[in-house]
Amino acid sequence: MTCSRNSTPWPELEVINNFYDAVECERIYRCLLHEHQWPDNRYVVAGRQFILPRLQTWHADPGIRYSYSNNLLQTRAWTPLLSDIRVQVESYLNIFFNSVLVNLYRNGDDYVGWHADNEPELGEQPFIASLTFGAERQFAFRHKKSSEQGRVSLRSGALLIMRPNFQHHWLHSVPIDQNVTEGRVNLTFRKVIPAGSCFLD
Repeated sequence: MTCSRNSTPWPELEVINNFYDAVECERIYRCLLHEHQWPDNRYVVAGRQFILPRLQTWHADPGIRYSYSNNLLQTRAWTPLLSDIRVQVESYLNIFFNSVLVNLYRNGDDYVGWHADNEPELGEQPFIASLTFGAERQFAFRHKKSSEQGRVSLRSGALLIMRPNFQHHWLHSVPIDQNVTEGRVNLTFRKVIPAGSCFLD
């Protein structure tokens, strides 16, 4: 692993390029694209049907629930591939994660809108690690209270670190990009606080 850590003008963000090399990125991307069991992207909330503008699965340790994801998806067990990646990310960052959200952006028309990952289940200090495989996409963000905004390009094999203050102060998105014709798989590792827990990191 020949990572290169790139600081950004925003202390809440760090991009680690080449967390996986090109050969390994291609292998992982193909496995996730063709062997991962992707569900239909239609879901129902309060009796209304919506279409998610990407494909998505949620994987977690036993007993872990996350209101955002469980409103949309069944919680799945870790696959061997996701478990292997989790171990490598945890070892590199020295941080424990108990869940991962897996997104497939099939092309540049798939996207995720403006949001912050600040659900109560993530605790007061959510630390999220996001891995990209496949097509390069823009990660856009804007401050919740000021006009400040920015973008970083995430290439295949890049590990994006979002420190806790990022979710407190910023919204982020992966915008539509009609110049992108290939797919991208993104893994966002999280630590969900089990219901009834009061422990601190």
